[in-house]
Amino acid sequence: MVAKTFGSAVSGVDAKLITIEVNVGQGTGFFMVGLPDSAVKESQQRVESALKYFGYRMPRQKAVINLAPADIRKEGSSYDLPIALGILKASEQVNFPGLESYVIMGELSLDGQLRPVKGVLPIAIEARKRGFKGFILPLENAPEASIVNNLDIIGVNSLNEAIDFLEGTMEITPMVTDTRDLFFNSVENYEFDFADVQGQENIKRAMEIAAAGGHNVIMIGPPGAGKTMLAKRLPSILPPLTLQEALETTKIHSVAGKLGRNASLIAQRPFRSPHHTISDVALVGGGGNPQPGEISLSHNGVLFLDELPEFKRTVLEVMRQPLEERKVTISRAKVSVDYPANFMLIASMNPCPCGYYNHPEKECVCGPGIVQRYLNKVSGPLLDRIDLHVEVTPVKFDEMTSTRKTESSKSIRDRVIIGRDIQVERFKDKPDVFCNAMMPSHVVKEVCQINEAGKTLLKTAMERLGLSARAYDRILKVSRTIADLAQSKEIKVEHLAEAIQYRSLDREGWAG
Repeated sequence: MVAKTFGSAVSGVDAKLITIEVNVGQGTGFFMVGLPDSAVKESQQRVESALKYFGYRMPRQKAVINLAPADIRKEGSSYDLPIALGILKASEQVNFPGLESYVIMGELSLDGQLRPVKGVLPIAIEARKRGFKGFILPLENAPEASIVNNLDIIGVNSLNEAIDFLEGTMEITPMVTDTRDLFFNSVENYEFDFADVQGQENIKRAMEIAAAGGHNVIMIGPPGAGKTMLAKRLPSILPPLTLQEALETTKIHSVAGKLGRNASLIAQRPFRSPHHTISDVALVGGGGNPQPGEISLSHNGVLFLDELPEFKRTVLEVMRQPLEERKVTISRAKVSVDYPANFMLIASMNPCPCGYYNHPEKECVCGPGIVQRYLNKVSGPLLDRIDLHVEVTPVKFDEMTSTRKTESSKSIRDRVIIGRDIQVERFKDKPDVFCNAMMPSHVVKEVCQINEAGKTLLKTAMERLGLSARAYDRILKVSRTIADLAQSKEIKVEHLAEAIQYRSLDREGWAG
């Protein structure tokens, strides 16, 4: 007899339907076909042990299991449950009248209990799209899958519960999550707030501009000046995620297995801060079975690279293309996968190896040429993609001990949202541009018109400060964002003057 169950394979951030066909007939042996990897093949031992634990038997006849379509590689242990149920039906030990109405996934332990699996959210989305009645899966994964409406999410703890449910002897209420209610209740629950930061008003202003225009930022300053503290608070002033962005972000974290137990929708913008020993594959994504890297895990959020010059040069260079294209394509001999990577890059660095070059009080002990060599670890093409260069100076003692209340993240965020709304209206006819930082050169010429006084100021600044040609577009984009924050239709001289301040690494005193 042939029995069919349905599972799913995740490719990139999308899922593909897999049909698991089980045929039990004359002969002996257990055969699994359809391009399974080692973990899928090993399911024979887990399934046999789980069946015996609950008093069922593994058929002693010839059992052939086909995972179709056969040209897609099947990986992982999440096919255990549909294979076990298929074997029970094909060997006529049980009768499941509605088996083919459900997508089924789950890893079995030797005693028949279910362990959670990765990539549940894209599988649930695909199951709904294909018109399935429901999705049977481990109970720990159920909150994540229940984000998808119009699909019965049946969370089970063991193989026996799945059997009882399908036979109709046990009733399980489908798990339901009010996605909108969950989303709007947790969208503003931020762990960090700018109200905690004393002083550093100029850096807060730069962060506000970065958040309003989606600009990348690099902070240069001595140790202990507050660079990391400020970076951690940036997500709290970014516009809240839309429901669509939240689903996109949750899908990526689900595929990577980063959601944790009983997790559901990600409602806050992600903040990722990898250590400087990270490899280029871990940053961009990849591996034999391509997985999303840190740049995709920070999609719709912030990627913070602390101590930028300490990262391997090859690691930094692989970010250049994703920063421009807002996605990353991972190509292997047998597979090519696209992962979204629309993130804000926030980097921080010391000005020199000892950390005290240009310090107002402490003296730098680095020898001649060492500062330049240290700064040159960060390549020009990467700096070219960073709009704001901000010098962070240590907070004075009086400011640190001040009891004066500083501005909260919420009030800064309100201004940022107004600035972003202006940009959404401006770029409504340009499908690939959502904020000022994304403007290509021809759009910059069209949108960032400056008057004669502005041109004179910009020319003088470029000559006197030794600004490079690449700084020109960046200054215009940033000044456009500053004008949007001021709700000004035109870029005024004061907006340009403020933007020019944020190009310190282009000056001759720094990177030459």
